[in-house]
Amino acid sequence: MKVAILTRVSKESQSYERQISDLRTYCLKNEFDIIGEFNEKITGVAKNENRKAWNELINYINKTTIDKILIWELSRLGRNTLEVLKSLEVFHSKGISLYIHNYNIETLNEDGSINPMAQMMVTLLAEFSRTERIAIQQRLASGYKKHINNGGKVGRYKGVTMTNEELLQKHKDIIKYLKKGRSVRETAKLVSKSTRTVMKVKKLCI
Repeated sequence: MKVAILTRVSKESQSYERQISDLRTYCLKNEFDIIGEFNEKITGVAKNENRKAWNELINYINKTTIDKILIWELSRLGRNTLEVLKSLEVFHSKGISLYIHNYNIETLNEDGSINPMAQMMVTLLAEFSRTERIAIQQRLASGYKKHINNGGKVGRYKGVTMTNEELLQKHKDIIKYLKKGRSVRETAKLVSKSTRTVMKVKKLCI
């Protein structure tokens, strides 16, 4: 059986090695033939068309026949419910089953028909993931507001500045997307940073 592996982490500092290792072990155990691995570091709420590895995977399955796409958990496919379901639709249209490792879910039955229970689970899990992200953002915003209201300060201490070299080192993810020709607004969205920060980095490196 021919399969492809798709992994994702949100930040440059994170690693997808555990995802790859677990999925390779699963394939070895089941004697699956891994014919492609697609790994990326990008926020899970990015649209599919803005994801390099996702687009590489789609181009690959348009040219190559495979049976399954393996992911470590559903949030690795994305945290945007609509984009997750769009991905599933593309896979199913080509007769490709999505395997979700942590829940041992297969979205297609052995005869190639859609597994309705799996389809429902994917929809629910994707929505749970989206809701969880919103809840985290709300808690962070609430904590930030409380900190300010209690007299707390944010940002660097007065008089402390960052050198240009330190700034560029800190924002390697911004540099990567700018060098690929991404716009300031698009880059800011992809790395979850302000357009002001992106503009500052752009002036130094482009």
